[in-house]
Amino acid sequence: MAKPIVLIAEELSPATVEALGPDFDVRTVDGTDRSALLAALADASAVLIRSATQMDEEAISVSKQLKVIARAGVGLDNVDIKAATTAGVMVVNAPTSNVISAAELAVGHILSLARFIPEANQSMKAGEWKRSKYTGIELFEKTIGIVGLGRIGTLVAERLSGFGAELIAYDPYVTPTRAQQLGVRIVTLDELVEQSDFITIHIPKTPETTGLFGAAEFAKAKPTLRIVNCSRGGIIDEDALFEALSSKQIAAAGLDVYVNEPPKQSPLLGLENIVLTPHLGASTDEAQEKAGVSVAKSVRLALDGELVPDAVNVAGGVINTTVRPGIPLMEKLGQVFSGLAASPVSSVDIEIRGEIAAFDVSVLKLAALKGMFTNIVSESVSYVNAPLLAEQRGIEVRLITDGVSDEYRNLLTIRGGLIDGSQVSVSGTLTGTKQIQKIVEINGYDVEVPLADHLLVMVYTDRPGIVAIFGKEFGDAGINIAGMQISRRAVGGQALSVLTVDSPAPEELLDKVRVAIDADLLREIEITA
Repeated sequence: MAKPIVLIAEELSPATVEALGPDFDVRTVDGTDRSALLAALADASAVLIRSATQMDEEAISVSKQLKVIARAGVGLDNVDIKAATTAGVMVVNAPTSNVISAAELAVGHILSLARFIPEANQSMKAGEWKRSKYTGIELFEKTIGIVGLGRIGTLVAERLSGFGAELIAYDPYVTPTRAQQLGVRIVTLDELVEQSDFITIHIPKTPETTGLFGAAEFAKAKPTLRIVNCSRGGIIDEDALFEALSSKQIAAAGLDVYVNEPPKQSPLLGLENIVLTPHLGASTDEAQEKAGVSVAKSVRLALDGELVPDAVNVAGGVINTTVRPGIPLMEKLGQVFSGLAASPVSSVDIEIRGEIAAFDVSVLKLAALKGMFTNIVSESVSYVNAPLLAEQRGIEVRLITDGVSDEYRNLLTIRGGLIDGSQVSVSGTLTGTKQIQKIVEINGYDVEVPLADHLLVMVYTDRPGIVAIFGKEFGDAGINIAGMQISRRAVGGQALSVLTVDSPAPEELLDKVRVAIDADLLREIEITA
């Protein structure tokens, strides 16, 4: 029998090929040569890529044998995950391969800003000797604000602790107890901006975090602030940053990531008080080798039909066919759960009820955790690191199964306690021959709403005219309501409305609606693939 063909579309370390082993027909192709790539994909079972090869819908469709796309790195911007999932193709990456490299680069940027290392080097090479011009500052006893205490933010905190600086952090998903273990004090974003001498950013780019640092934040900062972003481009508003640096409103900045890469037309390139690097977070020999070896192991597992922990779209492998459809549903329920949580989570119960409970449903626990952390941490989340992320945050996780489900054939629930003493729950099920994914309960309110990309969840006092109020506000703003359901426990009591909308609603609009209906809760939740 012919060996499965594994295609390497970009240069990877020799250790990657060694990790694949002798069981595959390993071939190479230049992934940037489109016609050559499409021809080589025709009979490939797996393809290993980095950032230059575009695995879009066309590339995925030409191969009827393709089972796995492996990205030797973290980012997946060059992979059409939706098209891959539709085609039944697993997508894997190496979510932890670059965490040390990224953390060390952030620390390097902080030190460069503190001691003018790049500028002094350039001056020396120009034949100058300007010691007084490059008088820097110490990190000792300075306040360093860390935005995001995920895997990379934690590594940064550990490395900075040795400098004798005061470490503060903004991360609404980390408990104060966990932060205290790291020697970090949790503060609000405003407090972090106002108190910090240095800020380093380690969060994902989401609609909520895009432009998180803009003109308003820079106006609150010390004039001596030095800010570093080695996370994702766009979290800092680049226009506002240019103005703040140009006017000396803040002292300096260090960037490794940009809204547009490369940032050829950016006015930031002309400033003296900024240190720029070309997205080098994962550019170390160690990170590249770790990434290649990691995805090679994932390819072996995938082609052997085993569970692939680093799969980002399907878990794959030895999962019962009855359980498998629940995986994407549970991931989405996890995203809804985290979107509803108003404070850090202290404990989570993942409850599986009905016929499905007769099988091994442990993967659904992993899927729930993966969904919970997908939009709230800077690193890629997979089935293997999701439990670690929960453990790092001090979250107690239980899997509860019960063969009895009174209303639905199968019922999947995520129920969690928050540190403020409140509780959040969301339940879902699959209905009909097409296995339609539906939310059937939120915080004790019975609903039946098909899952959509954009959800709005509102809680308010039930009274006449409320629907007309928010309907008009969304209509005037051009936000189309595709579906809606209202649930209440008693006439004149609390009511919960779930809206599916065709596009995201701006925060200013949500604030306006919140006031107009006197909402106790109004959350916008974006579901990613």
